[in-house]
Formats: sequence, C-alpha cells, structure tokens
Amino acid sequence: MTGAQDSSPASKGLRADARRNRERILAVAEAVFAEHGPTASTEEVAARAGVAVGTIFRHFPTKQSLLAALMKDLLERLTDEAQALAGGDSSTALFTFFAGVVEQAARKKTVVELLAGDGVDVQVADSVAALRQGIAILLDQAQRAGAVRRDVRADEVLALLTSSCHGALHAGWDDDLRRRTLTIIFDGLRAGHGTT
Repeated sequence: MTGAQDSSPASKGLRADARRNRERILAVAEAVFAEHGPTASTEEVAARAGVAVGTIFRHFPTKQSLLAALMKDLLERLTDEAQALAGGDSSTALFTFFAGVVEQAARKKTVVELLAGDGVDVQVADSVAALRQGIAILLDQAQRAGAVRRDVRADEVLALLTSSCHGALHAGWDDDLRRRTLTIIFDGLRAGHGTT
C-alpha cells in the first residue's frame, strides 16, 4: 500500500496548494501515528509536514477528524487495490489481496489499530461498504474460476482478514509465521477442501 493520497470530497474544492498541503498532512500524519501511536501530537505532524499547526487545524479541526480522514483514506486505498486486482487473474487476486493486507499489518501499525486503541468513533460506513464490495467481487471471481469453495461468503473472508491483520499487528508476526498462517487459511478457502 502506498502513502496517503487524498481524493475525498473535502479536498476537491480546495486550491491546488491547499490540496497539496492536505495530502502532505495526511501522508505525514500516517507515518507519525504509526511510529508514536495515538498519543502523537498534531504539533509533531505539523513540524514534519513543514506546515504551521494552524494549517492542520484549518483542514482537520480536531485530532479525531484527522484520524477519521486517515481511516477513510486507508479504506479507500484498500478498495482501490481490490478493484485493481479484480482486473487480473481471478484465481489468485483474492489471495494476493488478502496476503498483502496482512503483510502490511505485520510490518507497521495501521490507522485502523490506532482508532480502535484510542476509542475514536469514526463514521466510515460508506468506505467499509465499498471495501466489503471489493472483497465480494474478488471472492465471486475466485469462486467462478474454481479457486475458492462455493460455500465461502464475503463476510467470512472479511472476518478472516480482520482477525489475521489483528494477530499480525499485535503479535508482530514474522515472515515465516505469517506465511504458515496464511497457508492454513488459504487451504481452508480453496476449492477441494471441505464443502464445495
């Protein structure tokens, strides 16, 4: 996954320089919160982004609104990745997406974890629904290609993905453990295993 890139409705009406500032703030904030957790300050974000703290507050009036924007950006990037993979090999796209997201969780803290840990209530229903739809498309394609069992449902894949990311993030899975765990999960999803 790449760094934050903001294409939200909030950024569309901005002047080019203001839009660049907003995008830079989001990219830096993602890195700062990943390094320091939810206790990181907006002052640290401003210093590393090379903007005044007032610039951050013009775009994001509260720390919660900054975290909410990061969460929406993350979900949009995941959805974009799922959509891009949907145009590729139907028999491997779901597995590629799943493995990539878990690897990302294992390598660094994500905004999702920060929001959960900080108790931030963010309204991201539309973004979550879009991601769920992207996963459903990948699953449907894999099932039609005969790569995934017909009885597997999208909500089950999302539950497996969420719990795998949580485990990888909090337990600090190394490459070997991540690979072995994903092999077990993928074997359970593949056609020819269990009910088809």
